[in-house]
Order: sequence, then structure tokens, then C-alpha cells
Amino acid sequence: MRRPFTRALLASAAIAAAVVLAGCNPEEGIAPSGRAAAPLSDRTLALIASKNMDKDSPILVRVFKEESELEVWKQGRDGQYALLKTYPICKWSGDLGPKKKEGDRQAPEGFYTITPGQMNPNSNYYLAFNTGFPNAYDRSHGYSGSELMVHGDCSSRGCYAMTDEQIQEIYALARESFFGGQKAFQFQAYPFRMTALNMAKHRNNPNFAFWKMLKEGYDHFEATKLEPKVAVCEQRYVFDEDSAGKPFNPRGACPAYKLDANIAEAVFDYNRQEQYKMASYIAEGVATVAPHVGDGGQNPVFASAVVGTQQVYDNNGRLVEIMKAPGALPRIANPPGTTIPQPKAEPQSQVATAASAPRTPTPPAQSHPAPAENTSLALRGTNTEVAAKPKPAPASEPRTQVAKATPAAEPESDSSDIRTASAPPPSNSLLSGAQPVMPVGTFASRWYGAR
Repeated sequence: MRRPFTRALLASAAIAAAVVLAGCNPEEGIAPSGRAAAPLSDRTLALIASKNMDKDSPILVRVFKEESELEVWKQGRDGQYALLKTYPICKWSGDLGPKKKEGDRQAPEGFYTITPGQMNPNSNYYLAFNTGFPNAYDRSHGYSGSELMVHGDCSSRGCYAMTDEQIQEIYALARESFFGGQKAFQFQAYPFRMTALNMAKHRNNPNFAFWKMLKEGYDHFEATKLEPKVAVCEQRYVFDEDSAGKPFNPRGACPAYKLDANIAEAVFDYNRQEQYKMASYIAEGVATVAPHVGDGGQNPVFASAVVGTQQVYDNNGRLVEIMKAPGALPRIANPPGTTIPQPKAEPQSQVATAASAPRTPTPPAQSHPAPAENTSLALRGTNTEVAAKPKPAPASEPRTQVAKATPAAEPESDSSDIRTASAPPPSNSLLSGAQPVMPVGTFASRWYGAR
């Protein structure tokens, strides 16, 4: 009778240990105190139920750079994954292509595994999880880098920045899946949605061979809606292999293996369709896309709010350049070597009389724009509240056999307002941080009115 409680307690302890395991560097940082993730909102819980899912069923996360979107997929009661929500990415850095060395500002691409120990409730960027770069594939190629995160805020140097409000819900979805028995969730990072048309458009890119390999794993998931099993041998990814227990050496020769018989038919059918489509697009002369030039990208819903960059001090007292928006507050209120400015008395405004000549008022030089009538972003479902009491549940169902490929369903749009977390977490919450939940606002309201 105590087994479910013990499992939840162990999961809680693993997440609580993330402070030590997640580490920190100038890109990530450690906040002075912990904070708790909000519970899932009523709207999100209703969405989960409407899709025949359980609150604590396993999740899978996919990221697309070119579209600047992050998807959270959740396992349904039939054992297959379905798209739960799509979140716009506030900022990612670098170009399309894999990360290869420390300091190249590249956000990683590939297949990564996220364990409870990689969840960081003490991130200097509100909440975060470590992507796990470099993985076995990256290490086999000698790629270097550390602390590549998916975090809050809207600043990135090799990370995926999601805003505080969005990472709060993504973090909560991951937390619930761990309490449900999922030992780790898969994080798939792609340069773009790897459709046949997009592959044809990027066929002249130097990274095309690498992307063709990533597309194999992408196609496995699209064909089956099951999490692909990932291995590395001969410095390449291998998906859903059945090697009768033979070990895989990332740098060594691949052992004899075959495709998992449970999904072989669906995968082969989907691959044939994609190859035919790609060949047709190329034969028709579809225009190629020029290689991405510039520092990363940003979803259009955020682009209008960002007005440039500013230099601020990080936790080590060094100047760094980050994205800024109207009225943005510095990361540290009073950086080292600065004095606290004294407030200035505001001049008294003159009262206009009927005899006064009509004049057009001139706004002050540093006035801040008034917020739009509706400051909440029309994101595809990003509601947040306060830390929840976990509810243990049975482990996820085993992989199911898929007879044939089925066309992917169109993602459902779940536009809703972002709600804020302001109340302290329950005292009996196993995932509460060292301090109560910090109040947060929408992306627009966080920038408005700051002095």
C-alpha cells in the first residue's frame, strides 16, 4: 500500500536534488533561492481530459528552430502520443544546425533524454531544464558545450528561452509525468519541421546529411506516435533497433540489428511516402532556402515587443548583452559599482483653461508605451497557477503495435490568456521550493511600466 507514495517521494527527492546536479554558468546561473512550479491550470487539465489523457501520463517535447515553436506531446490512454500544446519560443540563438563547440552560441539539435535531476527549480531564468548536451552522438564527434537549457525569460546564448509564464507550465507538465512514473522524457530538437517540402527547400544546406539522419527519428515518431528508441553507433543515430541485447558503441561498428517488428510496417510505409514527395518537389524545381544568417530567431508573437539589446551585469559582475523590451528591468537591480539613484520630484502639470490655445502634448523622452487593450498573448494555451500536490498514478502503458502509417492530425489551437502565479505553494507540496512562488505576469506586462 505504500509503494505509490514511495515512488512519488523518490521522484520528489530527485527533482529537489536538481539544484546540485544542474550546475550553473554565465548562460544559466543560479538564483539566490528556490521556487516552486505552479500547478496545471483548470483549462489545461480540461484539455488533457478532452484528449483522453491522464494528468500524470508521460510527455515528449519537440523544438523547431525555424518556426520558433516548442511542442509538448502527451501519451494518451491508447499508449500513443498526441499533441497537447504548442508554445512560441521567445528566443533561440545561433544558426540552423547542430552545436559543435563551447561558445559558438548554437542551440543544440538532436535527441536528448531529460531526467528529474536535469530539472532546475533554482534557475536564474525562473525555471529551467538541462537538455543534456552533449549526448552520446555529440561526444562521439568531439562536440563541446555545457548547461544548454530550456528556460524562462527571453534571452539566449545557446539555449531555448520560453518566457517565465510558459516554462512554468512546461515544468509542471514534466513534474506530473515524473510523479506518474516516467523516468525520463525525450527532447527532440530540430532545425525546422522535417516535412518532405522543407527538406527539399534545404537540400543545399551543408547540414543536409545530418538533417536526413534526424528525419529518420522524426519519421518514426510521425508514423507511429510512439517515442522512438534512440541508440548511437558509427557516430550516427539509430532508431528503434532490435539488436537482441548487443551493445552499441558510439564510435564503434554497429552490431547486427533490425527494425522493431511492431512498428516496421508503419515506418516503411511512411518513409516511402516521404521519399516520393521529396523527389517530386525536387523534380518540380522547388526553390531552395538560403542558409540562415544571424543570431537565432524569435516567434513573431514576441518580436514586436523587443526593441533591441542592453548591457547588464550577470551574477559574476561581468557585463553581458541581452535582449530588452520597453521598460525592461536589469537582471540585477543594483549592479556592482553603481549607486542607487534618488527619485526626482515630478514637475507639476499646468491646468489648461478654456482660453488656452489647443496644443498637441509632447510625451516625455523616456515615457513607456501604454499596454494594448488585451495584453495577454494569444499563445496556444499557456495557463499557469501555483504549485500542486502531486498525485501518484500507475506507470505508462507499454509500446503498442502499429499496423500502418496514419496521416498526422492537424495540431489543435488552444488560445487562452496567461494567468499568473501569486499565492504561496501548499505547505504539504513535495516540490515546493525554498521560497514561495514569485509573482509573474504576462510577457507584455512584465515589460510595461518598469523604471
